[in-house]
Amino acid sequence: MHRRLFAMGLAYVAASGVLIATHRAPGATPPHALPPVEGGGPTTWFAQIRPFCNPVEVEVALRSRPVPAGFEGGAYAAACLALAGKVDKARALIDALPANDRARAAGVVFEVAHPVADAGDDRAAGPIMEMVIEYWPNHYMALYHAGMSEYALGQPDPARRNLAEFLKLYHEDDGWRRNAVEVLERLGR
Repeated sequence: MHRRLFAMGLAYVAASGVLIATHRAPGATPPHALPPVEGGGPTTWFAQIRPFCNPVEVEVALRSRPVPAGFEGGAYAAACLALAGKVDKARALIDALPANDRARAAGVVFEVAHPVADAGDDRAAGPIMEMVIEYWPNHYMALYHAGMSEYALGQPDPARRNLAEFLKLYHEDDGWRRNAVEVLERLGR
């Protein structure tokens, strides 16, 4: 008898727990959605969505928190998609901007992705930097990072092309230039 009462009590507690966990107040955000961003504009929006800029969560996050209107909103949404490895979708967002805003949007993507490149994540940084130079062909740091990523990933032809372009634009005698020269020598210009 006691076992039966214990089992019924346990079932009651479990059912109550499920009801409490799944109940939400009217107008509350569903558990899979993010709360809306309050004020602050595109930079605040991006700061709040940035943790979700990964391959698993990015698309749900972008649906849950609509992209702010205008150039900056599109640029930051493209940056989020690029960080998540969805470079083609990022490119589509930039292509949807007016032609005179595309290079600036690529600049926003670069600024967001630059720490990834500096950290040495060549697989992630290379495609993003290639996208940046599609819209801003003389962005010397994007050329450098794209070239170094391609070199590290065993892609000698694009590495040569990007590092040679970098050297045409960048004349400071520093580590970046020396690294580019050294890699080009290894690749045999």
